Amino acid sequence: MAPPTFSLVSLVSFPFETVYVRSIVAVSLYVSLCAVLASTLVSLPVALLVGFNDFPGKGLLTAAINTGMGFPSVVVGLVVLFAVSSQGPLGELELMFTREAMIFSQFVLATPPITAISLAAIDGVDGGVRDAARALGGTRLDVALVTLREARYGIATAVLAGFGRAISEVGSVLIVGGNIAGVDGISKTRTLTTAIQLEARQGRYETAMVLGVVLVVLVLVVNGIVVRIGDGGVR
Repeated sequence: MAPPTFSLVSLVSFPFETVYVRSIVAVSLYVSLCAVLASTLVSLPVALLVGFNDFPGKGLLTAAINTGMGFPSVVVGLVVLFAVSSQGPLGELELMFTREAMIFSQFVLATPPITAISLAAIDGVDGGVRDAARALGGTRLDVALVTLREARYGIATAVLAGFGRAISEVGSVLIVGGNIAGVDGISKTRTLTTAIQLEARQGRYETAMVLGVVLVVLVLVVNGIVVRIGDGGVR
């Protein structure tokens, strides 16, 4: 078999290539950002409740959260697919092969790392900070806000880790989204990762490389944000 060849001419000749790539990037960012935002709104209160309270089974719950960080994405996709199918509990919402189903799937995948890393950051805050806040007459909300402030670097890292997990996902979004694009090249449920897989399998290596570069750039931007926050935290 001859090795694949790459030609800028063939890339430019594709009439809706630019629209195609832009729509895929837009869908990827929309789905991932919505999933991470929803996950953060759920994960932070859970991390605060677990971190601020001692109760029977806390160690088991923490272990379950940490285990969820490595949960197979294809299994998540199958569970979500069943939930949104016509026979599933959410079948009446008609979410099969929609962006909303993809957000649901990525929410499930992003929540464990955001919760686990946020919990570790909250637990790592010196107990003297909480005691000082209480001594100054702070309410439970004040103590929580002070703790969040001290743990902000770890929490930011948690959110970015969740975003990285979401935007690099292939299996679950492929199952629940269907990797759909219109005949005009506009993506409906096709993301960067699923598009790379499809384009490479169809021999459109130039387009796959463009999408791969875009994905790498997004990952580098995320890593750059983490490093910048870390440098600021050290200073």
